[in-house]
Amino acid sequence: MLNGFRFRYPVEVRFADLDALRHVNNAAFLTYLESARIGYWLHTTRRNGLEALDMILARTEIDYRSPVVFGESLVVGVRTAWLRRASFVMEFRVEAEGGERLVAEARKTLVYYDFKTLKSQPLPAGIRAQLKSQDPELREE
Repeated sequence: MLNGFRFRYPVEVRFADLDALRHVNNAAFLTYLESARIGYWLHTTRRNGLEALDMILARTEIDYRSPVVFGESLVVGVRTAWLRRASFVMEFRVEAEGGERLVAEARKTLVYYDFKTLKSQPLPAGIRAQLKSQDPELREE
């Protein structure tokens, strides 16, 4: 169940996502998570366009729980779990549509980033407030 995940992102499994074993290749999950992360960020910050993607990925962990096959519909739950000075941790839960099967769980660490100076920056107060509004249970360090 996606309880605790207020943002949900639908994913349709494509033929191109499959490997020789006829299930979704582990690398395809990175794309699913990236699409869900960007959808969450644009929704939560109420911005759009490439300029709104002012973060870089520092770390990804994925636990695969169940194989996925062609034609399945998935739902990715996304939430921010931790806020730090210039970074934040997002959690993901991937389920088969309808919630009958857990497919994967993941965690990502992202860094708020200024692409002009090529340096991390403290998360602005406005974005912090938007993240807290979207995910009130998140923790801060």
